[in-house]
Amino acid sequence: MHQELLLRQIRRKIGDRSLNDEIANILDISYDAAHRRTSLKAKFSFEEALELAQYYRISLDQFLTSDHRVLVQKTTAVTETDDLQSFFRHNLSVFENLPLSDKMTIYYSAKDIPFFYTLSDTLLSRFKIYVWMNLLNEKQVFIPFLEFAPPDFEPDTKELKKKYEEQKVIELWNDRTVSSILQQILFYSETGLLKKNEALIILQELTELIGYIEEKTENNPKFQLYENELIHLSNDIFFHHPQQSLFAIPTNMFGYILIDDEKTCRETQNYFEHQIKNSKSLNTSGNRDRKIFFNKMYGQIESLGEKLS
Repeated sequence: MHQELLLRQIRRKIGDRSLNDEIANILDISYDAAHRRTSLKAKFSFEEALELAQYYRISLDQFLTSDHRVLVQKTTAVTETDDLQSFFRHNLSVFENLPLSDKMTIYYSAKDIPFFYTLSDTLLSRFKIYVWMNLLNEKQVFIPFLEFAPPDFEPDTKELKKKYEEQKVIELWNDRTVSSILQQILFYSETGLLKKNEALIILQELTELIGYIEEKTENNPKFQLYENELIHLSNDIFFHHPQQSLFAIPTNMFGYILIDDEKTCRETQNYFEHQIKNSKSLNTSGNRDRKIFFNKMYGQIESLGEKLS
């Protein structure tokens, strides 16, 4: 049964190409030997099954799962600033291991502003890393933001942001999506760790970021933004592709559980599509609704700026 399931996964990935030719070439065996395996007259050895799984990027974990139990991967814990390098590189590897194409769609349930947008050389990006590290590392000594100097992540973060921006993306937001960063700015301002002039610059950069997302909503056909006022958003990320999908569930700001189980991914896709049906499209609902939505966020940013001034 497991061999038949593996062959079925390979057939999905190769399309109209000859299955026997593919197996023969990858395993370096004769056409007849490949045919015996594809017709289930002979079994793959463990090494052969592993080689095929690695070549086609098929997780063998799925053959050990059931309707009530799935095997998952877990990203490496981030407890120090230097750990962020491996986090960003792991996210890059996720993109590299997925079959990126015009058939890929990324769904993002944006409880907070998606972190892909704050991967840049700005005070806003540095502040987000500062907050994340203070929240994640229980031994972290709270130092003034001005003294915080994270390592240079730009080569990895620039490529990661580019990968995300190139895909077809569907994001679910509500007017609370921006609230988290505003509360963080207020907290660190009131503690004196973030100076007023720094806070105002961060707020200005946040305004520019929201403006960029508004402009993208109006003009980028690969980007769809939905307003969902009915559920608590969760920062879940779902990479959907007909050949291979991946569901990323956050465990903390920089930790994810990764699930590529086919049944779970199918259920996740259905869940996102159901939420979209209960959401308002800000791409197609017209200028009035779109302006109302974004003006709520601009208003929240402006109110905090006035409070800090």
